[in-house]
Amino acid sequence: METLFSLSFLDLLFRWSHVMFGIIWLGHLFFFNLVNIPFQADLDPALKAKINPGLLLRALWWFRWGSMYTLIFGLLLFVLNYIHPGHALHSPEGGMTGRGMWILFGMTLGIIMWFNVWFIIWPRQKLILGGVLAGQPRTDAATLAATMTKASRFNTFASGPMLFAMLGAQHLGAMSTPALVAVLFLGVGFWFGMIKRSFKIKPVI
Repeated sequence: METLFSLSFLDLLFRWSHVMFGIIWLGHLFFFNLVNIPFQADLDPALKAKINPGLLLRALWWFRWGSMYTLIFGLLLFVLNYIHPGHALHSPEGGMTGRGMWILFGMTLGIIMWFNVWFIIWPRQKLILGGVLAGQPRTDAATLAATMTKASRFNTFASGPMLFAMLGAQHLGAMSTPALVAVLFLGVGFWFGMIKRSFKIKPVI
């Protein structure tokens, strides 16, 4: 019973939950950007109206709640490992540790991404899909979709540096300008290449 409620077990539980919900969230983010957007570009409008509500509403449910629980368990982990007395946000000499700086950088990106999901992407998708389901497509659907797509693209690009910062916090050392530039370049560059590649994939065997 003592082990069940130990800080070590809580760390494992929070970390496992954070990772599992993060996989659900980011997996759907990458599905939307690498698979769904190129697929939708070639889809007949009448077919879109028939299949998109059922497909996208299911995917968006997992997408937004995956983001919510990723954030919740991430914040619990942060409190346990960085704010809890004796942990890694501040050094004994004073000032923030390198690990703490990287985690806060990754957290900031993650919170912006979560905000985009709940307050930019989902509200606009709800309006667009609601119009389709009601048989009254919105006249501003293109504008709503453009704003939503920009937020989704930002999240995709930001996921690279965010994961570098969070996974590499124990390995990257103190945050420096060259290290930060490298993390941003590698993280954003990877997804820029993947998105470009996604439009070249042909649906053939």
